[in-house]
Amino acid sequence: MKAVKRLGIFAILMVAGAMTAGAEEKVETTVSADAVSQYIWRGQELGGISLQPTLEVSYAGFSVNAWGSVGLESTDTKEFDITVGYSLGGFNIGITDYWFNQGGGDESNRYFMYHSHRTNHVFEANIGYDCGKGAIQWYTNFAGNDGLNKSGKRAYSSYVELTAPFALGGADWTAAIGAVPYASTFYSTKGFAVTNVSLTASKDIQITPSFSLPVFAQVAANPASQKAYFVFGFTLKP
Repeated sequence: MKAVKRLGIFAILMVAGAMTAGAEEKVETTVSADAVSQYIWRGQELGGISLQPTLEVSYAGFSVNAWGSVGLESTDTKEFDITVGYSLGGFNIGITDYWFNQGGGDESNRYFMYHSHRTNHVFEANIGYDCGKGAIQWYTNFAGNDGLNKSGKRAYSSYVELTAPFALGGADWTAAIGAVPYASTFYSTKGFAVTNVSLTASKDIQITPSFSLPVFAQVAANPASQKAYFVFGFTLKP
């Protein structure tokens, strides 16, 4: 796990150095927050009404993104994720450090607890390609509090998702289908399983001549768990 910590610190320093080395005016900062009626992630229900802020700094294809989720209910899991990524053309790669504040007792709820058998951090690598008309993304947990396979060993839990955007009726739509390729307690699957089939529509609502509010609605189903969800949300940004 110490190697993972060094890897994460090195990656952040590499991106920060690349940003400061270039022209400052080309560095882009994004600040926004989503409010959602329900927190659904890859077909899993992780919370009720939630506020999900985002802070991202990017330059020349490199990016560092901080994302969180806080639910209104005290029993909802609080989440804080940091992602370091790079994109070139349609290709992208990244590493995400997920942290959840529930499960494992007070010791594992410490943010700086990285012990492999007690931490609430999950480290995930991703790679993908977006051709504009569609995209494919593969994610694999490689360290931290990962799930187990049928043999009781680290599952290196993975998830693959296909998405396709299209326009219809004055709104932007995205169709998605995601699957877990093999057994993992992280996704509560016993083998290959389709865990996410969703359709999302987004549209800007004009509030004033100078301000519009992006809203979205999503119908999602998890065939593996036999559950379905309807989510509504909006995005606040400068």
